Amino acid sequence: MSSRTESMPTPAGIDAAESSNIRWFVCALLFAATTINYMDRSVFSNIEPLLHSVRFMGWNPAADKFHQPVFDNNFGNVLICFQLAYGVGFLFAGRVIDRIGTKAGYALAIGIWCLSSLSHSLVTSVGGFCIARIFLGLGECGNFPAAIKAVSEWFPTRERAKAVGIFNSGANVSFFLTLPLINYVTSHSRLGWRASFLSTGFLGLIWLTVWLIFPYNKLRRDATQIQAQVAPGASQKQPLRMILKNRGTYAFAIGKGLTDGVWWFYLFYLPMFLNRAYGKSTSQAYIYILAVYVISSFGSVLGGALSGWRMSRGHSLNDGRKFAMFLMALLVLPLVFVPHMGTLFPTNPWPATLLIALAAAAHQGWSANLFSTPSDMFPSSAVSTVVGIGGAAGSAGGAVFTWIVKHNLSTHPLMIFAISAGVYLLALALIHLLVPQLGAKRLEQQPS
Repeated sequence: MSSRTESMPTPAGIDAAESSNIRWFVCALLFAATTINYMDRSVFSNIEPLLHSVRFMGWNPAADKFHQPVFDNNFGNVLICFQLAYGVGFLFAGRVIDRIGTKAGYALAIGIWCLSSLSHSLVTSVGGFCIARIFLGLGECGNFPAAIKAVSEWFPTRERAKAVGIFNSGANVSFFLTLPLINYVTSHSRLGWRASFLSTGFLGLIWLTVWLIFPYNKLRRDATQIQAQVAPGASQKQPLRMILKNRGTYAFAIGKGLTDGVWWFYLFYLPMFLNRAYGKSTSQAYIYILAVYVISSFGSVLGGALSGWRMSRGHSLNDGRKFAMFLMALLVLPLVFVPHMGTLFPTNPWPATLLIALAAAAHQGWSANLFSTPSDMFPSSAVSTVVGIGGAAGSAGGAVFTWIVKHNLSTHPLMIFAISAGVYLLALALIHLLVPQLGAKRLEQQPS
């Protein structure tokens, strides 16, 4: 390895970064934070059945004309409060993190969402849940802007998508941990459902303690210097007007806005699909849903590593990143056959499940590379702001796509799956149109 380094001159900071394992410890912290993030947000949905026995909550199952259980609007209203706060919060979280730095910004974000998670245990009304979820959304929206900024500060370009893929897989790992934890604490504690929020909230506080003790800034200065070497002026504050003038901001926002809603469609549709098409109960569907999460976790890591692998073989940053995104977009295309699986395999859910799993894995690989593009186009001091803007676009796009699904899935399922399958290629085409060469012209090179 040393001979290769000598034959390929690189800045000393990058050599130090790649010879140090500290950056992988940072990645492990980001993975843990992302896992806790998704555990905190999913607790409410998992304990929802337990709330029917709580009189003050106000939602009790009714029956529609087909005698199927229907729930009133309270549950949906609580979810909407979180989604709105999460989306709006993105507009501010990224800018705040860029201003105060990764360590302080991440600590502030997880501090807010942990206290919000703990506060759910004190709730005595639907309104209380709405307030708690609003603050949870305002805290959780800081996770990705802070994590992506940390990756840009610790990892060289060819490793960033891989690092993003690893920590982003925490979203999938949370699925394996949340339900067993909830089942255990609710059955072994006198606090019942309230213990669920306390347990995940305390996990976040443990992470926060480790994060505050970890000498993030000192070790980064001593071990990497990546941004100082590769992107001169990266520590300087970037004016918002310059960020908004840069095409890269809109390329990233379009990528998020067009594809984020599809990811949630994959995951939210699968339980219903298994029930309606194959008659699988929640417990019977578990193995199929588990397969989707396991396969998508591999897709997150392998898809993220693909661009770095290509760059390590002499291809440019632009080629490596867009090649990986293009391949992921192609792997989503078989999703269009899912509506036909019930007819072709009326008793076997696996063909349809595996097509959805492939699409979910490809989405995660796509996201690992898409999340890396802000650090390809901007200095570290602007990355969180750009990620925040993209996150807000993703939330808005997700809401629009959810509305489209709601009104068309039962009548035009092929249209919904065709949109889901083709939107990645459309997003990549628009990204390439706006930014033909990733990394060719960074923001700090523009006149202020």
